[in-house]
Amino acid sequence: MIRGLCAGICLLVLGAFAADDAMAQDSVKVGLIMPLTGQLGAVGKQLVAGARLYVEQHGTAVAGRNLELIVKDDGGSAENSKRIAQELLVNDKASFIGAGLTPSALSIAPIATQAKAPEVVMISGTSIVTERSPYIVRTSFTLAQSSVILADWAAKNGSRKVVSLVSDWAPGIDAENFFKDRFVRGGGEIIESIRVPLANPDFAPFLQRARDARPDTLFVFVPAGQAGTFAKQYIERGLHTAGIKLIGPGDLTDDDALGGMDDGMIGTVTALNYSASHPSAMNEAYVAAFKRANGFRPGFISVGGYDGMHLIYSALKKTNGSTDGDALVAAMKGMAWESPRGPISIDPETRDIVQNIYIRRVEKKNGELYNTEFATFEAVKDPGQTAKP
Repeated sequence: MIRGLCAGICLLVLGAFAADDAMAQDSVKVGLIMPLTGQLGAVGKQLVAGARLYVEQHGTAVAGRNLELIVKDDGGSAENSKRIAQELLVNDKASFIGAGLTPSALSIAPIATQAKAPEVVMISGTSIVTERSPYIVRTSFTLAQSSVILADWAAKNGSRKVVSLVSDWAPGIDAENFFKDRFVRGGGEIIESIRVPLANPDFAPFLQRARDARPDTLFVFVPAGQAGTFAKQYIERGLHTAGIKLIGPGDLTDDDALGGMDDGMIGTVTALNYSASHPSAMNEAYVAAFKRANGFRPGFISVGGYDGMHLIYSALKKTNGSTDGDALVAAMKGMAWESPRGPISIDPETRDIVQNIYIRRVEKKNGELYNTEFATFEAVKDPGQTAKP
């Protein structure tokens, strides 16, 4: 009797383990590695809020599998990102990695390649990122997309002598180089190029240097998380009344910070893939749902997370729930859908985002500052890829 009882208990225990294992097999884990603390913590929080909103709206059941979102804070450190990615793929058996800032996305790339796991880049805007692994697919943007469009607009709208002021890291250098190349070809002149340290920047001395150069236009790139600090020092130095146009990629007037900026930013012209005031029914619903869930306005970073999850869900549906990395990336190539930002697709050749770029002007509406779109450039591919032979 005792032997029979023990055997029964063992069978029950083994059955429980088997059930747990079956449940684990049915679960698809998506690891988001984002900067949630540190200088650019606000950027990561925007991204995670967008991703979680998509999951909340569409549920966790996907193609007969249960999707689990695992959020990890890398503090903006590429070394942390690399370690966390290894832990997610090896210990947590994650099937997807959602990557954030450029250094982090680059550090994860070889790990994604080795594991044959899709790395969905949801923040980074540096062109070279998608070249670092055949398993990288981007749902964010590139600085080249906005900078080239803005260079054309500036050249056609009276800008002749420009000072560029950018953060000294890969996205800033991309923004500067692509703007400069296109603007000079359009007949303009870059009279000075200024680079600002990324860590703990004090913009004041660089702004004074820019003013002393007497440009007609100031082209600026700073990460979205530093936009509020830049705006404050820009106005404190009196550049908003100096007769110098202020332009740049849309990070400069990110919606997440724009509501807290001074009216001196009114009239600033930027180029980007999204504005909280984008005039579509889908975006109006998105903004309302995002505000209800988080208590603050969605910025352009948030749609990278929202659309990143859409891409993951859609790929799983196309593979009937299979998490084979090659099959998932193949499913993602050429995918197209309507986003709160407008129509977007994944270039089947480069695995990069193709999207509208909007020229926007800061205006005051109902007592709040918004980026109002006034020109649209449709289906823009990354010039960093299309310019190559």
